[in-house]
Amino acid sequence: MEKKVFIFDTTLRDGEQVPGCKLNTKEKVQLALELEDLGVDIIEAGFPISSPGDYESVNQVSRVIKNATICALSRAVKKDIEVAAMALKYARQPRIHTGIGTSDFHIKSKFRSTQEEILERAIQCVKWARNFTDDVEFYAEDAGRTENEYLARVVEAAIKSGATTINIPDTTGYCLPHQYGEKIAYLVAHVPNIDKAVISCHCHNDLGLATANSIAGVLNGARQIECTINGLGERAGNTSLEEVVMILKQHKHLKYITGVHSKKLNPLSRQVSDIMRMPVQPNKAIVGSNAFSHSSGIHQDGFLKDASTYEIINPEEVGAEGSKIVLTARSGRSALAYRLQCLGFTYNRDDIDVLYESFLVVADSKKEVVEEDLFALAQKYEPVNVAVA
Repeated sequence: MEKKVFIFDTTLRDGEQVPGCKLNTKEKVQLALELEDLGVDIIEAGFPISSPGDYESVNQVSRVIKNATICALSRAVKKDIEVAAMALKYARQPRIHTGIGTSDFHIKSKFRSTQEEILERAIQCVKWARNFTDDVEFYAEDAGRTENEYLARVVEAAIKSGATTINIPDTTGYCLPHQYGEKIAYLVAHVPNIDKAVISCHCHNDLGLATANSIAGVLNGARQIECTINGLGERAGNTSLEEVVMILKQHKHLKYITGVHSKKLNPLSRQVSDIMRMPVQPNKAIVGSNAFSHSSGIHQDGFLKDASTYEIINPEEVGAEGSKIVLTARSGRSALAYRLQCLGFTYNRDDIDVLYESFLVVADSKKEVVEEDLFALAQKYEPVNVAVA
């Protein structure tokens, strides 16, 4: 039986925390509508207490979204929760996301408090939030570095107080995948009322492990992943939505599904990049400009014979423009012949051998051989056949 994994998108909240990526209300509403169209289950629209602008953004997003749950973040502070509830007033499916740090780093250094006091604050914030909505998500900030036994106590108490989703953030991106997976498994095994809540993964990418940790969490019992388009987020970013969605989709034997329409991933990635003024690195998985590009001769030869030799995803499946054969000094004869044929020139093997020597001279002098270079090469050599493109 297939198991649903809920996709919680926090591009509008955690993603917006990237320096220079601030969104105004109009931009947030625009992206919220696109996220709903993408098929995400929950949209975290903002942190209403943080500013009048963010309050208004959450309020306006709540008015226009019809299918997705709209979530607002708060601290374990009564005023925060009240303001979040007001901002969510018009949401068809409102969720308040509240919580507190549970690691010793937070308890001792940040709050100057004790485990027992933090436990009481966790209970209280959930109860406050339940006064406004039945859908309350509790986050145990820095759960990744929280001792498991204490974390289990906090989670049990939060669920008993009314939390319906339990967020286990690896706030600093510290955990290794097996450690994060074991933490989720520990909670499943040791929290007696864990069946009354959905466990959520919220992983940061400080060590480049956010996606791996989120998948490890799902494999051990989590059923929600908190993520952002293009992996945007605080510091090194969050779990990348497009990565976790396609991992679950490609590994069909795992029998996990999401509601995300994968063909919309690349178009939305570009839109988010443009609106938030944050370029996507070319080698970014799924949505990078080089994600379906081949420049090595060995790879190109295999790809041209059978695309599945070097591509595990059909570019069309994620809304990409298509595969690319990029010509460099590492490219081989088959790639050169293919690119010339695309321009309307057909050569036999002997012709290509001769052309290839001239090609390498050009390729060694620049990063990439482009169409203009190929036309110049073709004009210097009389082909056996010339096809009209």
